[in-house]
Amino acid sequence: MPTIRILQVEDSQLDAELVLSELDADNIDYQVQLVDDEARYLSALEDFSPDIVLSDLSMPGFSGQRALELLRERDDDLPFIFVSATLGEDAAIEALRNGATDYILKQNPARLASAVRRALDEAAAHRASRRAEAELIRAQRFESLAMLAGGLSHDLRNLLQPLLLAGDSLQDYKDDPRLERLGKLVRDCGRRGLEMVHSMLSFARGARRAEQVKLGKLFSAFDLLMQGSVPRNVQMQLVIDDPELSFEGNHTELQQCLLNLCLNAIQAMPDGGKLHIETTQTELEEDFFLPEEKPRLGRYLCISVIDEGPGMDQAVLERMFEPFFTTKEAGTGLGLLSCKRIVGSHGGVMRVDSAPGRGTRFDLYIPLDELVADDAQLGAEEDLEGSAEHVLVVVEEAGQLSLLSDTLDAYGYQAHASQSGTAALQWIEAAGLPDMVVLDADMNLLTGVRTLAALIEHGYRGGVLLLARAGAVPDLHELPPLDNLHVIEKPVTTQQLLRAARMALKHTAANGD
Repeated sequence: MPTIRILQVEDSQLDAELVLSELDADNIDYQVQLVDDEARYLSALEDFSPDIVLSDLSMPGFSGQRALELLRERDDDLPFIFVSATLGEDAAIEALRNGATDYILKQNPARLASAVRRALDEAAAHRASRRAEAELIRAQRFESLAMLAGGLSHDLRNLLQPLLLAGDSLQDYKDDPRLERLGKLVRDCGRRGLEMVHSMLSFARGARRAEQVKLGKLFSAFDLLMQGSVPRNVQMQLVIDDPELSFEGNHTELQQCLLNLCLNAIQAMPDGGKLHIETTQTELEEDFFLPEEKPRLGRYLCISVIDEGPGMDQAVLERMFEPFFTTKEAGTGLGLLSCKRIVGSHGGVMRVDSAPGRGTRFDLYIPLDELVADDAQLGAEEDLEGSAEHVLVVVEEAGQLSLLSDTLDAYGYQAHASQSGTAALQWIEAAGLPDMVVLDADMNLLTGVRTLAALIEHGYRGGVLLLARAGAVPDLHELPPLDNLHVIEKPVTTQQLLRAARMALKHTAANGD
């Protein structure tokens, strides 16, 4: 058992020594502060921060009952044991009802040491249970947030879809600089809004799988999430050495890790300061790794979070990754442990450099096994113009339907708009089968999948672009196998739409459909 701090409420020096002798006999290591009045008692509760209180029942000008009452107003868990010569059975029962942990008679102090040990163990277990319960409630709140975010994301994407398509369309007016600038503004606002929706939804839902993480996009999303959390007296700096760098990882987990570290740093600087986040690339050799770490030599991405807070002493550094250990009144002690686990799950390691008076620096080392080229520009030079192919567009929302049709018309397609699956079937009966179909998966009356099934029954075998919500894969079990079906996440950009259209039409031509 580590050294315990005992606050002893006793007016007799001799009795106080007799009580402590029982603890000495049981080899309990302790520090003690002796008080016998209310003022010194309250001061000791604040300054001495005891682990347990041992109190006599009655003293001149003060009482054990009053000491218990004052303690329970401040702390429900701290053990309080009466040690008295005058505690009768009725008084003992009343004391326990009022929140005392135990009572010991001075005439029979033999079980004092075991009572102290048991009281401290029960208090520690109770505190851990309450922290676990608080963490469970917190997790349930995040689950509720995820459900709410999932419901809202569909509506937000529908609102953003016109901005993306209209912005691209306005930029085509090269002869009118004002319209071109307006188009760029509208498109950029739409994309920024979409990034915010994706970042918040991804964070609320939690981690899913390993993926290719692009450094610039990771920190753009992180910057959006931090907006509103950085007080005016804190200056946050982001220095990203290679925004185009891509590596295998989990976007959501890394966001969570960065948020934990940066929010901790902000809380450590209540009077303001500088929060610096930077990335570098480095080679790690075998002597870098600690004995308990498995050496993994090679290139690493180093993400550093540096603050100008008060720093941490060696005692805190030694315990910082312990579950439920925290230096914050409202903290759970799980944030840094989660960060360490996240970095470890990426095959990386974590380092901390801190000392009182010189701030704190966290370095996260993520292995870079291989670089992946950014494909955002791939196909940028390819021909995305249509050749008067007939495209049937089936979308219930009138604004989206109009923009999708106008976009396809502007790029050389003959787009035919239908606002429902029923209208689409009526169109093909009158005009024949189209060369390609664009369908919204989330229509209400006749869904995109059921509309497609009906089109296939009418003999359609061409390419299909199915617009679906992120993370909501349409149920295709009622369809025959389709090798020219392209599921596109909404909201779709002009480039995504046109590239998928060319791919679908080329596939149809290659197979002679």
